[in-house]
Amino acid sequence: MHYTIDIKGLKRDLELFRVSDETQIGALILFGDVELTTHAAAELLKIAPEFDIIMTAEAKSIPLAYEMARQAGQNDYVIARKGRKVYMGDIIMEATLQSITTLGQQKLYLGKNDFKKLSGKRVLIVDDVVSTGESLRALEQLAETAGAHIVGKMAILEEGDALNREDIQTLGLLPLFDAEGNPKTPIE
Repeated sequence: MHYTIDIKGLKRDLELFRVSDETQIGALILFGDVELTTHAAAELLKIAPEFDIIMTAEAKSIPLAYEMARQAGQNDYVIARKGRKVYMGDIIMEATLQSITTLGQQKLYLGKNDFKKLSGKRVLIVDDVVSTGESLRALEQLAETAGAHIVGKMAILEEGDALNREDIQTLGLLPLFDAEGNPKTPIE
């Protein structure tokens, strides 16, 4: 089953995937879709506040953070990692979250170098799709602890609990779907 969405003039057929017995989600996948990533980055930058650096969580929104930084003329962005990596150096902090697309709790980690990149900076937090808001909450916690000033939170789409949140700027709304593939949430 698929759901067709129009993201500021660019259409995509999103495959539906079951996340529980009663709920399916439309999967927006940026990996391998250069046209969508480039388009979404440009559209988000049109409405983005002024920022010094972009921050995102590993992994699905990395192409978006990269492309937004590239289009904004920046040479850097910060990724909160889902696992500790040797090259991160000392782990300064971690935040725990529960995502709709991942079973069990996850942790996001920031190493010393990324911590320094955020300190005192105007940070724009970006994600591909916001549903429960847990990834954004964890990113906010990491950025604030690093001494950053969060100037905005953005995503390509919002769904589920995130529908119509006023603290997130998005390019569109994505319904959740029932077991048969019918939209569960009305989209205005």
